[in-house]
Amino acid sequence: MTERNREVVVDRAMGALLGGALGDALGMPTQLLSPIEIRSAYGFVDRFVAPVPDHPVSRGLPAGAITDDTEQTLLLGRILLESRPAFDHRRWVNALLDWERDVKARGSYDLLGPSTKRAIDAINDGIEPEEAGRSGDTNGAAMRIAPVGILMPPGSLDALVAKVDETCRATHNTSIAIAAAAAVAAAVSWGVSGASWREASGHAAEAARRGAALGRWTTGGNIAARIDWARALVRGKPYDEAIALIVDLVGTGVISQESIPAAFAVLEVARGDPWQAAVIAANLGGDTDTIGAIAAGMAGACAGFSTLPGDRIAELKGLDLDEVRRLAGDLVSARLAQGGGKAAV
Repeated sequence: MTERNREVVVDRAMGALLGGALGDALGMPTQLLSPIEIRSAYGFVDRFVAPVPDHPVSRGLPAGAITDDTEQTLLLGRILLESRPAFDHRRWVNALLDWERDVKARGSYDLLGPSTKRAIDAINDGIEPEEAGRSGDTNGAAMRIAPVGILMPPGSLDALVAKVDETCRATHNTSIAIAAAAAVAAAVSWGVSGASWREASGHAAEAARRGAALGRWTTGGNIAARIDWARALVRGKPYDEAIALIVDLVGTGVISQESIPAAFAVLEVARGDPWQAAVIAANLGGDTDTIGAIAAGMAGACAGFSTLPGDRIAELKGLDLDEVRRLAGDLVSARLAQGGGKAAV
């Protein structure tokens, strides 16, 4: 691969990480609110705003602040690089425990998702990590999975899904959570390789089907089928109608069966535009920061960092851009060492 081609791949890796951060920060003040509450508090959210003083989890954060979605994404990326070739579960658990202590010290513990919080509490109580994650079926694994998509080339889908499975065990060791994370990782992986957002989305359902065979089986809607259904549901619909369909039929809750299909539907409505995906997600209501992080991250992987709004990136709080750039470059180097070149750059 030429240096120029490597730069393009790194640009897409940066797009995945910073697209996710944009969606996370834009949705931070609207998360857990209803669409009516969002309009009443902020109007239409298309810029970074500070949360209302009585916000249930985000109160006190400044406009543009990232949340646990982005922090865990960057943390997972570092652990992936430090523990190659096999994923070091103990290193990951220790990193999560250290991160949890830091989050508590900052007064932001309420931002943690339910499965991650429950698993960390169990591990702190002496439960083995793989056992602690056996009830984790929400979207926390999918929200932070982008580094796996950057690290793993799409040539071997089984290898990619296996790596997703490894990273899920401590907190989200269930069939639903692994399927959801596998879908997002596959879309990112194909995007980093040069696929368009449509092509990348098209590979997600197969990854979800393979992921659903792993972890503890958990009852719930089929992730692969719901991704395909949600994408078809909004395709070609007028903007307002498509948004209403996501809210009313797909759902925007923290459960994987709602938020991950919703993120793919948002990507469809935004036609692969990362900032537009972040804006759509921020106004949906429900788990807006996570849906935004996933949708804009997948879009960013396909569109690249160079297409992201630089003025908005400059407004992000709690993020070291140089750190993200180094992480993206290191993940791409590890990807290329496995023979993961470009698909359609």
